[in-house]
Amino acid sequence: MPNNTYTAKDITVLEGLEPVRKRPGMYIGSTDEKGLHHLLIEIFDNSLDEAIAGCAKNIFVQMHENGMVSVSDDGRGIPTDIHSSGVSALELAMTKLHAGGKFSSQAYQASGGLHGVGASAVNALSSFMQVVIKRDNKFFTQSYKIGKPDFPVKEITREQAAKIIPEYHKSFLDNTAGTFTIFKPDAVIFKKSTAFDFIYIKKLIRERAYLVAGVFMHLFDEKTGKHTNFFFESGLRSLLAHTNRLKKPLHEQIHMQGTATENAYPIGVEVVMQYTDAFSETVESYANTINTHDGGTHLTGFRTALTKVIKDYITKNNLAETKAGKKTESGLTPDDLKEGLSAIVWIKMTSSEIQFESQTKTKLNNPEVQSAVYQVVKPALETYFEEHPATAKTIIGKVLLAARARQAARAARDAIVRKGALEGMTLPGKLADCQSKDPSQSELFIVEGDSAGGSAKQGRDRAHQAILPLGGKILNTERARLDKIVEFEELKDLIIALGIGIGETINPDKLRYHRIVIMTDADVDGAHISTLLLTFFFRHLRPAIDGGYIYMAMPPLYKIAHGKVEKYVYTDEDKEDYLTSLDSATRAKVGIQRYKGLGEMNPEQLWETTMNPATRILKQVIVEDAARADEVFSILMGEEVAPRKKFIQTHSKLANLDV
Repeated sequence: MPNNTYTAKDITVLEGLEPVRKRPGMYIGSTDEKGLHHLLIEIFDNSLDEAIAGCAKNIFVQMHENGMVSVSDDGRGIPTDIHSSGVSALELAMTKLHAGGKFSSQAYQASGGLHGVGASAVNALSSFMQVVIKRDNKFFTQSYKIGKPDFPVKEITREQAAKIIPEYHKSFLDNTAGTFTIFKPDAVIFKKSTAFDFIYIKKLIRERAYLVAGVFMHLFDEKTGKHTNFFFESGLRSLLAHTNRLKKPLHEQIHMQGTATENAYPIGVEVVMQYTDAFSETVESYANTINTHDGGTHLTGFRTALTKVIKDYITKNNLAETKAGKKTESGLTPDDLKEGLSAIVWIKMTSSEIQFESQTKTKLNNPEVQSAVYQVVKPALETYFEEHPATAKTIIGKVLLAARARQAARAARDAIVRKGALEGMTLPGKLADCQSKDPSQSELFIVEGDSAGGSAKQGRDRAHQAILPLGGKILNTERARLDKIVEFEELKDLIIALGIGIGETINPDKLRYHRIVIMTDADVDGAHISTLLLTFFFRHLRPAIDGGYIYMAMPPLYKIAHGKVEKYVYTDEDKEDYLTSLDSATRAKVGIQRYKGLGEMNPEQLWETTMNPATRILKQVIVEDAARADEVFSILMGEEVAPRKKFIQTHSKLANLDV
């Protein structure tokens, strides 16, 4: 029976930083590697805010051998004087939620921090933290354990500060002012790992270095000795050039910048864009120093302005497509404008006014930002088109070509299958569908070859598992438009089986399977087929990846048999470890079978090792860095041979197709 008593004693009040430790995901998004690195970025962004305010020129980051990480800057330094609450402002900022200089527009015009939550949240989730402040040529410090001060903020001598500050940060001692922070993530919270990743941190710092031009950013890994520095004078222009370095630009960069006043406060807008010969879109958006991976109102404002200007230019200059000798409406869709577009949209606004969809800040929500971006981009782009008619016509040509390809794809789609077939009304004959009609309970295995397909069909759980065998390598869709894709038999069958549609008809809600498993042989051909399929999903069915529906099957590499014992292992390392665990007499009688293809397994073996939910291993395909993923697909699947050769040579020692 439910407990119907509910009184005041049932109300829990979490004091100080307890809410952060109780629900860390609310403050840093997660407690995995991503959440771990979020701690560092919160501290780093506090230093970056000083740079944006024009008060810092250098930011140092050090990864320590003991698992700690430290950040220093030559900014103004966190205030240490006594606050009206009776404690030092430093202690307040480090130990109290919603206490900081970012609520008011006086201290920071634009910042990416958590509005008084960032530093204190990091402190709460760290087993140890210490801060050293330099202001007015005086040094102050305070240390903490799980967010609780070890002692009140105190002034220390330069010699005492030198014992705290690591060698890499020694320039801090000679700065006029600044902030040094060192902390160690709490293993109680970050159970999976407390180890920071150099490559991941390097990417985050580089990204910010592009945004805030003219600031030196330094990174050092004490354990490996790796060291890197960033400094960019051109800001967004440099970032776009880096993004497009593997593509062929169709024109020079278009740079637009201005300020619009909304709700009585200014919003700075900066956009740089360029069309390339690519078929996909690469657009990044930022709010202050935050990469808004899921876009938001600033991106909507840019797209609205771009669509308006292009459509108006087509009408004004009589550039609409002709049909039967008559001008027709351009009929442009947002997708037509996306093909080959590379752009970066950055807004800067008062930190106290900025609104994100969630605490992890992946989508900007301020409605007034959409208007601000539109007000800046529309007139600037109109002026550019008028002053550069050749570039304008190049862009219009690219857009109209994309529109024609879309219309051709629609015609091809209608010619290939009867109306509605791509939405799943007529399933392909080679698909062995499952009995369940509930997408959340249904799995589709995309299997290489008819032999493996036959074993998979016999060994599967018919209630929930569907099998679609591929006849061989599919079309490379990196540089293929929709009309070619829907004409390709294997891809047409896959699109129909998924039911999600493609191009302008794509609808994630119609996806028939919420677990789509790519199951190929553990050899070079299998890896190539997997890459072709991933390219198709990334370029043309991206919602399937973003929804977390794509997986890679992990069939075993070896069957080790001795006596009546059969052991399946998935890597060479597992094989050696298992053989080492056997006594010498047993080891001499061991039989080892290497599975080069799925077709070598009988249905029972394939089920038990690769398809049985209780025993199988699946790897989920996720996109943590869309720009990097875009770059890798362009390198591996694009037309240029030289970048691909260099990539393969650079990463050949890291490649392990068996895992």
